[in-house]
Amino acid sequence: MRWEHLGEGPSALFGTETVSRRFDTPEFRGMTFHEVRARSLVNRVPGGSRAPFAWTVNPYRGCSHACVYCFARRTHSYLDLDTGTGFDSQIVVKVNAPELLRRELARPAWRGEHIAMGTNVDCYQRAEGRYALMPGILAALRDRANPFSVLTKGTLILRDLELLRQAAEVTDVGVSVSVGFLDRELWRTVEPGTPAPERRLDVIRTLRAHGIGCGVLMAPVLPFLGDTPEQLRATVRALAEAGAESVTPLALHLRPGAREWYLSWLARHHPRLLPRYDRLYANGAYAPTWYQRRITRQVHEFATEFGIGPGRPGEARRIRPVRSEPTGGSGHPEPPRQPTQLTLL
Repeated sequence: MRWEHLGEGPSALFGTETVSRRFDTPEFRGMTFHEVRARSLVNRVPGGSRAPFAWTVNPYRGCSHACVYCFARRTHSYLDLDTGTGFDSQIVVKVNAPELLRRELARPAWRGEHIAMGTNVDCYQRAEGRYALMPGILAALRDRANPFSVLTKGTLILRDLELLRQAAEVTDVGVSVSVGFLDRELWRTVEPGTPAPERRLDVIRTLRAHGIGCGVLMAPVLPFLGDTPEQLRATVRALAEAGAESVTPLALHLRPGAREWYLSWLARHHPRLLPRYDRLYANGAYAPTWYQRRITRQVHEFATEFGIGPGRPGEARRIRPVRSEPTGGSGHPEPPRQPTQLTLL
């Protein structure tokens, strides 16, 4: 491990000294972690956002998942960090996140509103395996009975199963896993730092087996790469077989920062598609309404076919207790737990 004090970069944003660490272990090779003590953690979503929630918590900035389409890439430019490979390898870690959250939740002005996590960068990315910020964050939310939801592509969420179950007994908890497609070759190039799609299906199975309902954000649906009816149907079928409670499809959107990075990836791997993307996204970051509606309609039809509920962004769905509960130490099934509230992101 190498470390040094930095006088610029993330420290300028947080107004405090930042420590930069580089670990030589294989899982972190080539990555730099900027450890900061943040001034605030609970963030209000800007007005005019399409997000169906008002408050977020993000213990990390930058993401080792390295998804080439990630809309959060642009946020790295606010730190004077590169939005391409820098976003994938220069990770800002808010090391005081759990204690800071406890203080903010205890403020008289805080009204216990829903907090969404994993909506900017994944809170269960690789760095979480080392820094373990989420157990303290979940415990703080549990202890205040504050409703929350988690969206992730990571398998590390399974480490925190017991905390999720404890929180679901006292407040509304939502868990969603992101699975946009099943194609392994596509996954290897477009989401190189994430667990494989089949491992995310295993997360859904495990959550369900432990009495935690799980929705799926089927995102992004990649135009001309993962959007044929056959591909969509195969993905929805796999989600249903894994035990997903609902599915919410979202077509790829290309905001500034992500747009340039994604199109450069497309030029390397699928250059013939560039003209089609230029036409589809000619009017901005979002695919045309007709395309979004087609994807949504087809996914909902397949969801109905396979017996899972179609979801909508921001919809709250009260789920039934899962009957296949794990057994306790006596070998008898544990009693059903209270149903949780599933908030789809």
